[in-house]
Amino acid sequence: MPSNADIDRQIEQLMDCKALTESEVKTLCDQARAILVEEWNVQPVKCPVTVCGDIHGQFYDLIELFRIGGNPPDTNYLFMGDYVDDRCGWGISPRGAGYTFGQDIASQFNHTNGLTLISRAHQLVMEGFNWCQDKNVVTVFSAPNYCYRCGNMAAILEIGENMEQSFLQFDPAPRQIEPDTTRKTPDYFL
Repeated sequence: MPSNADIDRQIEQLMDCKALTESEVKTLCDQARAILVEEWNVQPVKCPVTVCGDIHGQFYDLIELFRIGGNPPDTNYLFMGDYVDDRCGWGISPRGAGYTFGQDIASQFNHTNGLTLISRAHQLVMEGFNWCQDKNVVTVFSAPNYCYRCGNMAAILEIGENMEQSFLQFDPAPRQIEPDTTRKTPDYFL
């Protein structure tokens, strides 16, 4: 385990935009994993599970998700996010927040960790879901008609006890406008 002085040095090194060694990164990841598995809000998820993507505050569509996917006590729900890229390797996110990863990274990550799929969200896809990176990654987007103007479908991914996968696609729930509330399209659009 790295000492506090080691961690402080590594943080300073990163703040100076200098890379850490592979060994340092592995040690830090192992330490982070050990801490995270002890956290009450990090739980193992067993199949069957329903994977929901971002809903971006569309409350009535959240209610619709629970109607479509079953009641929360009957089904495990998993909400996740990340960012993928069509090119190989790592890249700088065009959003300026974090990094992108290519098909080679996804494939290597799944192999190293004994996984078959990375499920991600936080990227609008018109059909509500999109396979990419040689089916190592799937994007699930659960905000139908994003920002009330994109016309996209939404989806949830259901993974059964035997790891079978199926998608449920849906349109927006009927909007219920509350009195004294106005809806304004944000100034930005991602």
